[in-house]
Amino acid sequence: MVNPQMVMYEEEFNQIQTVVDRLVRDANAKVVAIVDKNGQLIAGGGDIDNVDTTSLASLLAGNVAATGGMAKLLKENEFATQFHEGEKANIYIQLVGRQVIVVVIFDARSSLGLVRLRVKKGGDELNNIFEALSKKVAQPGKDSPFAEITDEDIDNLFND
Repeated sequence: MVNPQMVMYEEEFNQIQTVVDRLVRDANAKVVAIVDKNGQLIAGGGDIDNVDTTSLASLLAGNVAATGGMAKLLKENEFATQFHEGEKANIYIQLVGRQVIVVVIFDARSSLGLVRLRVKKGGDELNNIFEALSKKVAQPGKDSPFAEITDEDIDNLFND
């Protein structure tokens, strides 16, 4: 089943971006990206300009979904961590709170142990941010961020 689209507020986005930037620095990573399970990039840092983030996010979500299928065949809940080792680059993938995917791309300047340690700490922070965000969105009586958009606004948008 496809997860509904995530609502993101500026405050939480800034908190997520702070965690991403710290992960890039502390893990000595080339790229860190946060992706939702639908394949949408939430945040990214490092040398992200040299990566096709749209394709990367989509492929990551597909990879996690396929791995989830393998886990079910083996009667596991999920495989929360994946590691791919290449000649020049390595990819570490970690599910956080069953909501988002953290991907760290690193090279020989870092190590798997360091990346795992830093992602563990950053993942805990991200989990707290996403839990708070879910509660914020689900608050009864809380106005939707789209509440101020009227039918007239939508009509005007398409009439231009």
